Amino acid sequence: MSSDNALVNSAHQPGNTCIAFSRDGSRVYTGGTDSLVRLWRADLGADQEPDVAVEAAEAITSLATGRDCWFSGSTDTEVRRYEHAISEMSGLVTSANGVPIRCVAVDPQGKKIAVTSDEPIVKIIDLEDTTKVIVLKTHTKAVRKATWHPSGSLLATCGADGKIIIWDITESEAKEEKILEGIIPAVSNPDSDDFSHDCSAVWHTSGQYFFVATRAHEIVTISRSDWSKSSTYSDDASSGAITALALSKNGVYLASASKSGVFIWSTQTRRLLFRCAHTVSCAPVTQMAFSPTQNLLAWTDFEGVLTRWPDPIPATAPDPVKVSSGMGTTTVPLKRRGTPTLFDDEADAAKGSKGADVDLDEDLGVDLDNDDWILDDLGGGMNDDDGEKRWAAKEGVREMVSVTKAQPPFQPGSTPMDNKKRYLAYNMIGVIEVTDQDTHHIVNVEFHDKSARKGYHFTDHSKYDLASLGERGAVYACQPEQDHPAHIIYKPYGTWATQGEWTYELPKGTKVLGVAAGGAPPTKSLREKSDADMQGNGNVVVATSENELIFLTGTGIERHCLSLQGDFVTMVAGSEWVFVVHRDGATTMDGSQNLTGRLIKFDDVCLLQKDSLPIPKRHTLRWVGITEEGAPAIYDSAGVLNVMPRFRLPLSATWTRVLDTNLLDRREGKQESYWPVGLSGDTFMCLILKGRQEHPGFPRPLIQELPLKFPFHRSDPKEAPLEEHLARESMFLDILRDGLGDELTTDDIARRELALDKELIQLIQNACKNDKLARALDLARLLHHTASFDMAIKVAGFYHLIGLQEKMEALKEDREATDRLTDARDRRRQQAPRPKAFQDFRPPPPKHRPGLERATPVVETAKESISTRPGMSSQLTEDTTFGSSYLDDTMDDYSFNSPGSKRKRSSEELVRESGTPGVDYSSKRRAVDESISIAKIAAPRKLQFVH
Repeated sequence: MSSDNALVNSAHQPGNTCIAFSRDGSRVYTGGTDSLVRLWRADLGADQEPDVAVEAAEAITSLATGRDCWFSGSTDTEVRRYEHAISEMSGLVTSANGVPIRCVAVDPQGKKIAVTSDEPIVKIIDLEDTTKVIVLKTHTKAVRKATWHPSGSLLATCGADGKIIIWDITESEAKEEKILEGIIPAVSNPDSDDFSHDCSAVWHTSGQYFFVATRAHEIVTISRSDWSKSSTYSDDASSGAITALALSKNGVYLASASKSGVFIWSTQTRRLLFRCAHTVSCAPVTQMAFSPTQNLLAWTDFEGVLTRWPDPIPATAPDPVKVSSGMGTTTVPLKRRGTPTLFDDEADAAKGSKGADVDLDEDLGVDLDNDDWILDDLGGGMNDDDGEKRWAAKEGVREMVSVTKAQPPFQPGSTPMDNKKRYLAYNMIGVIEVTDQDTHHIVNVEFHDKSARKGYHFTDHSKYDLASLGERGAVYACQPEQDHPAHIIYKPYGTWATQGEWTYELPKGTKVLGVAAGGAPPTKSLREKSDADMQGNGNVVVATSENELIFLTGTGIERHCLSLQGDFVTMVAGSEWVFVVHRDGATTMDGSQNLTGRLIKFDDVCLLQKDSLPIPKRHTLRWVGITEEGAPAIYDSAGVLNVMPRFRLPLSATWTRVLDTNLLDRREGKQESYWPVGLSGDTFMCLILKGRQEHPGFPRPLIQELPLKFPFHRSDPKEAPLEEHLARESMFLDILRDGLGDELTTDDIARRELALDKELIQLIQNACKNDKLARALDLARLLHHTASFDMAIKVAGFYHLIGLQEKMEALKEDREATDRLTDARDRRRQQAPRPKAFQDFRPPPPKHRPGLERATPVVETAKESISTRPGMSSQLTEDTTFGSSYLDDTMDDYSFNSPGSKRKRSSEELVRESGTPGVDYSSKRRAVDESISIAKIAAPRKLQFVH
């Protein structure tokens, strides 16, 4: 076809150029090596003077448009944002680490932007919140191009390593769906001519396949169903390397550029329809695009020339945007590959053995054998407004079934291999570093406390990929390879025996999914051999691909083999137990990983706790560990740290949210994340990762300390911090009390309780000051020591709150009536697991009967005894035995049981019984008084017994 009507403008200096249409088709944006972006009006001719964006310092490498904005990428490492048709920058989106930006691509919904650079990573940035970034890592060299699937759920990236990688980004963590090699050329030199060619994977509007220019100078289609080449576009008129591709708005036409010209193909018949021979510039076309709203094709070339070809499709052919009534194409919502549905097998059987060509558009209801499919199926469904709404509407395109990607097993504290170095383990005990020497690995073990354990290194020919550092030793595991089965090796830190380390082999074909080393902390240094420490070499737990959990002692003795009820995810071992995380069934359709944690004791291999993990939907578990007090802890991708404080109470513990890193003050104005190492008291030990970093690198970063803080929501500047600290410290006290056993308390617990009482007194004072009496009474109930009650009562008296003061005095009396520590110990005994039959032959413990306790003798002088006799039955004063006993918790003479005699009744009892007819109580009373009086006069010292 003639190109005499082409509009040609010299837009930029010679070199690589790029082009993009605004989504309303009113503007054409071009960029070049002169660092300028020119904004051309599509409705004006070649004699216009375009607006210019001049913010970039170096060459423009890529342009992309959103719904109301446009973006530019430059070799100055910056991605800039501009408003629609405006040449002044509105802000920066992101930047690369000192390398050029190669491609920017906005998703069809206009909510995300994919950014590639000379780094081997791809960033997917949320345009509404640019701090939300997904990083894709698989390419080994620069990533040249990125293109979105029409649904926005897939992303195709083309790298300088010659790979096309398809990413599924429907979840919070992108999934690598397919790697295609050997299709596009591998070109890594940015100065070469081939590097400037557009190697993009151009998706068809149906989403069932994409077009790409191959290294064999062909145009091929890659099917979405099986990621294989399904068809080829070729014609004798088109020769040489394909330098650019573009698809019309409705997917009916495909434009290509080569040294022999610009060609337009039918996407249905794969035949060449129209051609525009170069008449002005013979330079290679670097990028081309169809207008989204009119019959217009535009491109830029290596000479910096912009060419616009109006009406490339004649009026007799179907329009590239709108067509006559009764015609249309259907864009099918993408179904995530591998998603099981109820009728998959029946659907597959119905499809039969159709050819590959039919698979391309089978979901469209299109018969590719019918050459008239365009006329049959192109219609009002491809109207511009409806087409936009189809992809943009919130209730529009979506997956029919969306199953959450299952989180794979991982080892806590490990990192992937990066520049031939990685961490196998990183916890509160130490670090295991690995250096890849191609033929073998060098393993280096360093401990934080060098006085307790001695570091070591060794040459690893098995290339261990799993490891765990425990209190008593380190365990390593490798996977099966050819005829060599998987095995683990355990290396104790110190041993008095001649043989220390041992090896444990698994059956052929069985893989190791996780390992954990546990044991009691050493009572003395393990740097030297000694037989004084009788606590053994710890315990080892191995999780295998056969859903088994193998328990071994620190000397290699097999103790138990448990069966897991679901897929293993991770585990960590403490001194007394192992915490195992597995998937309870399958992931859910609403984004939940459905993870369950089990706490299994080492001594009897019995279940202590079982509970679901509080992982938010569409998030994953990142780390499991143990606190300094021995409680299980978890950290998820949402940045939330949870702890199970009451883990010693069988099957009763719950998860407590102790830190939300998203609420930290230090995160304001910073882009950082946290890589957990452990918990020490009320401190979160972690490594701080800057920017988009996901794992710690080398050299080894320093461990940082972040204080734990419950995510409470009160904003009172005085009371909110005190309440948060009170709740947090109470949680740690519960952990310590649960571990007391038969002990009543410890000095540390008493000290911490007293410190909490001081904070409670401050809160009580604030409540009294603000006339919140019910709050003050609730706070008084939380006091621990009786002396603290006296202080609270004084505070209430200071504010003249007599009613509150009386209620606090009543609380104090109730507290004094019982022994708080003894009651707590009794509760611990009740909650302790009962021994099994024939396990304990000791006599049963005595039952607690306060009414049958032995009498306690109290020395009383003769003077006090004699002075209390006269008139005692009728009058009582503070000087009497009863009156004084009321003050010091003793009882009078009428309330005790003398040895070998009946209980002496008090005067109140006699008065109550005086009304009984026929009984003379006065003579009985006189006899009692006389006998007691004689006994007291005869003896100068008297022992009084009280309960």
